Amino acid sequence: MPKLNENYLNLTENYLFSEIAHRVNTYTKANPDKKVIRLGIGDVTLPLGSEVITQLHEGVNDLASVQTFKGYGPEQGYAFLREAITNYYQKNGISICADEVFISDGAKSDTGNITDLFDKDNIVLIPDPVYPVYVDTNMMDARKIIYMDATVENHFLPMPDPYIHADLIYLCSPNNPTGAAYTCEQLKEWVSYALENHAIILYDSAYECFITDKTLPRSIFAIEQAKKCAIEFCSLSKTAGFTGTRCGYTIVPKELNFPSSDGRNLSLNTMWKRRQTTKFNGVSYIIQRGAAAVFSAKGLAQCEENIKYYQENAKMISIELEKKGFRYFGGVNSPYIWFECPNQMDSWDFFDYLLNNAQIVGTPGAGFGKNGQRFFRLTSFNTHENTIEAMKRMDNLF
Repeated sequence: MPKLNENYLNLTENYLFSEIAHRVNTYTKANPDKKVIRLGIGDVTLPLGSEVITQLHEGVNDLASVQTFKGYGPEQGYAFLREAITNYYQKNGISICADEVFISDGAKSDTGNITDLFDKDNIVLIPDPVYPVYVDTNMMDARKIIYMDATVENHFLPMPDPYIHADLIYLCSPNNPTGAAYTCEQLKEWVSYALENHAIILYDSAYECFITDKTLPRSIFAIEQAKKCAIEFCSLSKTAGFTGTRCGYTIVPKELNFPSSDGRNLSLNTMWKRRQTTKFNGVSYIIQRGAAAVFSAKGLAQCEENIKYYQENAKMISIELEKKGFRYFGGVNSPYIWFECPNQMDSWDFFDYLLNNAQIVGTPGAGFGKNGQRFFRLTSFNTHENTIEAMKRMDNLF
């Protein structure tokens, strides 16, 4: 009989968004005449840009010819896409090398899979509330997790505690679920802490495209010496609407070198490449052709138009919450709006209340941690029409 990984017993029975889907499906089956508006899961609604579509078709055409056919590609991604990403960083004043870029099927996968590089004895520092994947993947490996409180008092941006030691640090900015974004000065403190503790910052930058405040960093590598202590995860899901197409990338600097227990040098860049070549066959050529188009001048312009569309939705939601006297956060520099549940309601109770009385689906803050117990998250990724209708329902309900 095999010995199973009993750490799975420590996880909640259902992944957060699976539980939401279950409750919504139950409601819609019982109420087929009710139109449900989904402002919960961070899925996009606008189609891919025409430049991306053109290149996806070109990729398909390439596979129809012997001269241009592609089979297995490089696990770390095709050079044309990795170079397009380095040029994108360069435009933002950040220098990275193409062989530090690893193409994946999304930031969710990589933020979980990166734990393969680290021993189970590492101490992990994770904010609360937080994207559940960070917690669950480390619980699967039975690592010790220390939670740092993200609260109204610290604007949901916890800072390092010099009396706490950690080996791995998860940061997400702009943050999911709270919408808060770290400043350069705040990230400098985190980089200093990581260097002093010989720790690694696992930095989720999936929502950097929503930053409009030019004083805020769009990458942790905008901070001096961050390449000595940070890995960055990025995604095209929100930047370019690739939630169904699946493509992201991870930056693993070559400066990340640490001694092994027997004194040999270990490079995280080399280790990640070895991990990917063993466990991952790479993103399809067709998808990478489309992803490369994202970083063209025309592709970026089309992505920016879609992002502006979602930002208008965020503004609509923020205006309605302010009108009703809800205390809220995010909505600027972020596609998420995080607000306090009315009347001290528990977030799952409020989820059911909103679904049953206004047919609006959001995300209960409790699913992100104990500090989210009385908070709720709405997203700006639906259509203008549905967002307007949802806010009318909110207006009538409260």
